[in-house]
Amino acid sequence: MRKTPIALALAVVLGTSACGLGSTASQEATTVAQAPPLSPDQQVSIVFESYNFGQAGAWTDTFNELIGKFRQTHPNIHVTAQKPQGNSPNPATDTVPSIQAQLAAGSPPDVAQLGFSDLDFTIHGLGAKPLDDLVGKQAVQANFDGAKYPYAPAARTLADWDGKTYGVPFVFSTPVLYYNATLFRQAGLDPANPPKTWDEVQQAAQAIKQRTGRDGAYLDCLTKTAKDWCFQALVRSNGGRVLSPDRRSLDFADAPAVEVVKMAQNMVNTGSTPKLTQQQGYEAFARGDLGMILETSAIQATFLKGAKDKWDLRATTMPDFGGKQPVATNSGASLFVFSQEPAKQRAAWELIRFLTSEDAYVTIASKIGYLPLRTGLLDDPDGLRAWAAKNPLIKPNVAQLAHLEPWVSFPGNSYLQIRDGMMDAVEKAVYQGADPQTALASARAAATPLLPAGR
Repeated sequence: MRKTPIALALAVVLGTSACGLGSTASQEATTVAQAPPLSPDQQVSIVFESYNFGQAGAWTDTFNELIGKFRQTHPNIHVTAQKPQGNSPNPATDTVPSIQAQLAAGSPPDVAQLGFSDLDFTIHGLGAKPLDDLVGKQAVQANFDGAKYPYAPAARTLADWDGKTYGVPFVFSTPVLYYNATLFRQAGLDPANPPKTWDEVQQAAQAIKQRTGRDGAYLDCLTKTAKDWCFQALVRSNGGRVLSPDRRSLDFADAPAVEVVKMAQNMVNTGSTPKLTQQQGYEAFARGDLGMILETSAIQATFLKGAKDKWDLRATTMPDFGGKQPVATNSGASLFVFSQEPAKQRAAWELIRFLTSEDAYVTIASKIGYLPLRTGLLDDPDGLRAWAAKNPLIKPNVAQLAHLEPWVSFPGNSYLQIRDGMMDAVEKAVYQGADPQTALASARAAATPLLPAGR
């Protein structure tokens, strides 16, 4: 059946991804007054903050295009788009501190894009408004139902808390192994048979390095800038966790996580992996100077542009650890309302509705590479069917959805310190030669007192 391979696969796996994002059960949900609808001639100005505006190329271009279309269809709502305040190489890293700073100054953005791993703090620390109260549960569910194609069932609940919807899930990807088939051929490797295990990745990387003089492989999972979504996928794929299922203990210094870091450190020590920052890594791959990269599909447009008429870009699923089933985690973010003013709250909701519409997802998927959460578009001849057929790079993402697990957030107000301490230890071990067990154990010892009391 034509609908089964893409749309059904995505719908099924999203059914497994509604839990595990982190919760604080003792904290009560917020209740706010409903914002009245805008009159047709009511002029409102709102600020939309998104890390996509801090990323050059396809991200900024695509979102500027969408904001332009919104202004045409909603001439009474003026949107000022901005990137998060801060200077991190990865603008997504600046989202939470940016909103904190603006809240302290009394002028938060009216609507903002924040990551799934920030959900607990976004609600209880930043004060995101419950959309069920703001516009009514019926309106929220009607948006999920869509004009023609509904959200995949469990995607509806990824930004829920205590039975209320606080954010509308927006975009996500899974870790994909992109590779340069031209370098594979030059190194005597078969591009039709890409590496299936991490041992094979290292062997292929060494062959590329020795026979072409180019770098072998880069895993965009091992620096603090990259956050921890992809690192979690590696650890889960090796049978481990960074946080216990009951959320009471940190597990990132246990054997499975240590083994992942040792593997990555060995790739650096053997010359299979270059010592690069996140941005240097994907820029090197886009230039054709790197054989493989484990990366989000959000960077796909950059790779396509770099490879065009120069080298053969291909993609495959995550390699495994000695026959263990790879487990993909999801990156990505939801859209939340922070405004205190009813008119701005309603205008922010109208922007969210537009950005999560069928038309918007056609633009976002085809121009950036994210999977559309309205999965029926992938089988629609007027939607994304032709794009999906012509874009084989989407296939690994879809294939991995059968084994997708949520990006797990750390609990409490100090969750960023816990996450960043873990990733700092990973980075020091992989790229600076620290002992993996010692570095991770030290980070766990420092982070354990930051867990909320009673966990």
